[in-house]
Parts: sequence; structure tokens; C-alpha cells
Amino acid sequence: MQLKVLKVNQKDNVIVALQDLFKGEEVLYNGNAYTLLDDVKAKHKFYATDLKKGDEVIMYGVLVGKAQQDLKCGTWMNTENLKHAAEPYVFRPSHYDWKAPDVSKFIDRTFNGYHRTDGRVGTANYWLFIPTVFCENRNLDVIREAMHNELGYAVTEKYKSYTHQLLKAYQEGETLENINLSAATTVAKDRPFKNVDGIKFLNHQGGCGGIRQDAAVLSKLLAAYADHPNVGGVTVLSLGCQNLQVQDFLADLKAHNPSFDKPLNIFEQQQSQSEEQLIADAIKKTFDGLVEINKHERKPASLDKLVIGVKCGGSDGFSGISANPSVGYCSDLVVGLGGKILLAEFPELCGVEQEIIDRTVDETAAHKFIHLMKTYSDSALRVGSGFHMNPSPGNIKDGLITDAIKSAGAAKKGGSAPVVDVLDYTEPATKPGLNLVCTPGNDVEATTGKAASGATLILFTTGLGTPTGNPVCPTIKVSSNNALTKRMGDIIDINTGSVIDGVKTIEEMGEAILDYCIKAASGEIIPKAVQLNQDDFIPWKRGVSL
Repeated sequence: MQLKVLKVNQKDNVIVALQDLFKGEEVLYNGNAYTLLDDVKAKHKFYATDLKKGDEVIMYGVLVGKAQQDLKCGTWMNTENLKHAAEPYVFRPSHYDWKAPDVSKFIDRTFNGYHRTDGRVGTANYWLFIPTVFCENRNLDVIREAMHNELGYAVTEKYKSYTHQLLKAYQEGETLENINLSAATTVAKDRPFKNVDGIKFLNHQGGCGGIRQDAAVLSKLLAAYADHPNVGGVTVLSLGCQNLQVQDFLADLKAHNPSFDKPLNIFEQQQSQSEEQLIADAIKKTFDGLVEINKHERKPASLDKLVIGVKCGGSDGFSGISANPSVGYCSDLVVGLGGKILLAEFPELCGVEQEIIDRTVDETAAHKFIHLMKTYSDSALRVGSGFHMNPSPGNIKDGLITDAIKSAGAAKKGGSAPVVDVLDYTEPATKPGLNLVCTPGNDVEATTGKAASGATLILFTTGLGTPTGNPVCPTIKVSSNNALTKRMGDIIDINTGSVIDGVKTIEEMGEAILDYCIKAASGEIIPKAVQLNQDDFIPWKRGVSL
């Protein structure tokens, strides 16, 4: 029989509704009866005890807020009666004892990836176009349309066919109501380069204007992408007069990887005969490069070569109960197998900082985490904001009332392994295990930062539905509930709603997620975000972004 409610941690004084509950209804949980004083929608919470104004509210075993008025047991938790609160955090010597999960099912498994000369293994083989400045975005768009359409990487053929049929009906005086997308006929073009998974473009709005520090950070970011193990070759387009000079990019690329040996083409428009010649030369040289990287083939690699970023976006009240813990168990499996997990979104670690610090192996790394968190938080407070303002209207509507509630559930994606390293934005992950990466909580800024630190797959959990991806890192969407999967199945890869239904355990879902990752890393399964060319890329300017 499916449970109606759930207490996530025995220390909690709130209970989660797993289905819609109604005022006056009595629900039973662990031998206790609770009479509801309000309607409580699925994913929302109600108080499990009477509370006085100012009393602490506990969920996931941590402080998530304080009562704003006297409250009776059975009252619905909302933004009027609860405000964000979190425990202070400090470094304290601790011995974190962690036992890795049983990895026997995966110990002999491999994935078929692209082996790079520096020992890293990519899960894809992309050609990457990089503009050093936003002035080159239009040229990239022209090149994208030409190469994607002719080389079989476009995903818009059905929409072109649909538009063509609408135009034809209009010109012939026919009604448009009978024209629908499902009737659009398309013929997919064969890809001549079978070992090239895509041609990707990093359009952005930086490189000039702003402050010089923005250009410097962008340069490091672009260098990290050029050196990414999923990238086989690079074409750089520069205007010439911008803040981010080509020599700065090349210096950062050499600093990132002194032995960088991929095909690299650089074109500067202000030194070109014409825009037409620039575009023609870029296409020709890139075509030559595609011929070269098409010679690379997938070969078996052990699972310790996996580098998986974990992210949540469009979260709901079930994200921290089904999707995130399931991904967290997968994370622990990967760590147990010797791989790397990247957990970012520092504003969404607000409220669980002490747990993170206590799990950090190295004292220097722990202090680095404290410094990055406090510096980031202070910058938000200086402009009248703060981490407490992180939950979006969609989050709140679906039961994530305070940032600490959202954060405590979000942190579950990283599992329970010790933290082996703390990385600032664009710093590469070099140590096997759980790594923290400083990024905003913003979906695209966070995934952009994870890929820069070396993630070769991203597990992206969502409860409301978030259509996003990354240009160089295949992004796997994990739904927290059945309704979302049914409604937006065209963007969802994995459904963890069976955890809420009691059909599967967290451990079973975690193993299923890792199995999917192995197949995606081998090119056997193409995640929906990749199929749809959801190549979102937003550099972080290190300003206040939650």
C-alpha cells in the first residue's frame, strides 16, 4: 500500500505529503495520527508538532527555518508561517567514516569512450567553435546553419517541413487547421563523419565591454572547454580589437594543459580579406579537422574514467526525496569505483555547510569551501539579496519554502562520500571522489561551470521540467515524479517516480541511473538534451547570481 506521507529524517518536525491531503483528514505515520488543519497538496509539508513563534523547524535533520507565529500540529507549511534560517558553520576537526556501497555489479563493467593522449576519456567526440568576443556570434550562426544542415547535425528539419506545408496551404488558399506537425515529412541526412558526435558553438555575450576581470575569467572558461575530453578539435573566431585577445586565450589553454595537441584553427576577422572569406576559410579548415577527428574510434575504458556532474533545476517537493537521493546513490557508486563526482551550486548548499565541512578530507580544502561560501554570500547581501532568496516561484509553489529546505534536498545529489577537493570556477577536477565546484545555482551557469571542471556527463534532476543541456557534456534528465515524465517525456530520460510510489528503492534507482550513464557514455543511448541540440552556455561573470 502506497504511503500518504513521509518523514524524511527522524529528527524532523515536519512531514511531507506524498499525495493531496485535505483539511480534517486524519493520516497515520509510524503509529502516530495527524489531523490536518489545512489542505496540503502533494509535495508540500505540514507541521508534526505544536510550535511557538521563533521555534526551529527541522527537515532532512537540519535547521531549515523558524516559525513566524504560534502553530498547531497539522498546519500547512507556507511562506507566511516559515522564514529561512540555517545553522552557522565553522571548521572543526572530525573523522568522517564512510563505507562505500556494494559495487560488485559494476566492478567489471566498461564504457566505450574516446581516449585522449593525456589519459582522460571522453564520452563524445565534438568539434567546437569558440568566439573570443560576442561580435563573432553572427558568423558562428552562419557557419552553424551551413555545417549542421549539410553534415546531418540539424534537428530542425521537421519544423522546416511543417513551416513549408503551412506556407503552401496559405498560398493555395487552403485552411491551416488541417496542417499539423505530426504530418510533416522529413528526411534525415546521413552523417558522413560517423565518429564525430556533433559540431558545437559557444555563442556568448562576453569578451569585450564590462571589466577586464570578466574577460580574464571568460578566457579560462573557454580554454577549459577547448581542452575538454569530449572535444576533438577547435576553431576560434576573433574580431581582433576585443579585451579577450587570442594570445590570452592561448596562454590560458597552455596553462590548463601544457601538452594540448588537438587540431586548433584560429581566424581573426580584422586581418581577413572579407567576412565572406573568413567564413569560407573557417568552414574549409574545420572540414579538414573533421576528417582528422573522424579517425578516432570509441574504445573500452574502466568506470574510474567517468566524471559525472550532478545538478538539479526546476526542483519540486519530491526532488529531494526521489530524484536527488537516487542520483546520490549513483554518485556513491561512481566514487566507490574510483570515478569523479562534481557537486556545484554553492547557493544551494546553504544550510548543509557544516555537514559538507565535516565530510571534507583535507583541512585546506575545508577552509577554501568556507571562504568561497562566505565571500559569495556576502556579495549577495551587499546588493540587498542573499541565499535565502534563492528558491524560485516555481520551487515555492511546489513546496520548497525556504532555501535551506531546497538546499538540504539538493545536496543529496552528491551522495554521502567524503569531499576530496574544493574547486573554484573553471578549476579542473583532478582527484577521484566527490569534488565541490563553486558555481551559481542558475541551471545553465552551473552546468557551464561543471563542464569546465571536466564533467563528461551531467545528471540533471528536475521536478517541474527544465529543457536545457550543455554543448560539450551530454546532459541526462532525471524526473522526480511520474506526472512530469508523462507530461514532458520528450525531455526526460529517467523517471524516479517509482520511488515515491514505493515500487523501487533509492538503491535500485541509483543502480539503474549508473547503468544508463554507462550506456550514454558509450554512445549506445543518446540523451534527449543531445537529440534536441539543447546546447546552453552561460559564462559566470562572478557577479551576484543565485
